[in-house]
Amino acid sequence: MFGSCVPPVSARINAFLWALIFLTTFGLCSELKVRVRLADGQITEEVLEADSEKDSITLEFKQEDGTLITFVADFKQHVKIFRALILGELERGQSQYQALCFISRLNHNEFIPSESMARLRQKNPRSIRTAEERRGLDQLTMNVAVNLSQAWQLSSHIHNMCSEAREAIYTRERDVKHWLERGVEGSMFEILPQSVDVVPDLLSCRSTRDLWQPCSCSFSLRLEWYPCLLKYCRNRDTTGKGSPYKCGIKSCSKGYQFTYYVPHKQLCLWDEET
Repeated sequence: MFGSCVPPVSARINAFLWALIFLTTFGLCSELKVRVRLADGQITEEVLEADSEKDSITLEFKQEDGTLITFVADFKQHVKIFRALILGELERGQSQYQALCFISRLNHNEFIPSESMARLRQKNPRSIRTAEERRGLDQLTMNVAVNLSQAWQLSSHIHNMCSEAREAIYTRERDVKHWLERGVEGSMFEILPQSVDVVPDLLSCRSTRDLWQPCSCSFSLRLEWYPCLLKYCRNRDTTGKGSPYKCGIKSCSKGYQFTYYVPHKQLCLWDEET
């Protein structure tokens, strides 16, 4: 149930020693599958992977409409990456699927460390999980396009994650300013014509009827269950003094709404009035 890239420890001493060497040299790499209840009551399976060597975690699941969501937290570069593979509407001239990538800064203590994630176990894998804390919605204006060929400067994970979304990789101007201060190349970024000064008649795609008119698209997702904090308990010795130790996790749920410019509504058919 709980896969690991760490070799299994056998009864033989040699195998045990090799396992210790592997752990010391390469770190932990693990996979955890969790059954989660979505907002509409349906059940989905989340796959959480942690790699302590690369200091990253990955979370992947399918939304109720079939959209595949993949999230990566890169703790080394303090970057988080969201990828959505959205099923296309073939009868309306779309391709089989549409890929989107959103990149932003990873804040301190948003998720538990990768090493702690790699050590997680489930007592009952068939249990259906519901987050202990439902955090607020982040509304992000993604007004900058990112050049995939140079995006390695932000995170080594971006190329593999976003190669299918080559023309649809977005970030925020406020994050770009931070990265420029760190020395990344400015040629990687292109400010999108999202303001009314550049496109005076720009409407939301929800309000636009013409499929070939530029508009402001919105895409929403929710990470329904993820470990957001470590829980600490206290041991008390004979003198009454306590020492803290890790004794569990707190789970959270968080929603994100990304708003960004598209050259025509055909690229944003999900954002329509109902």
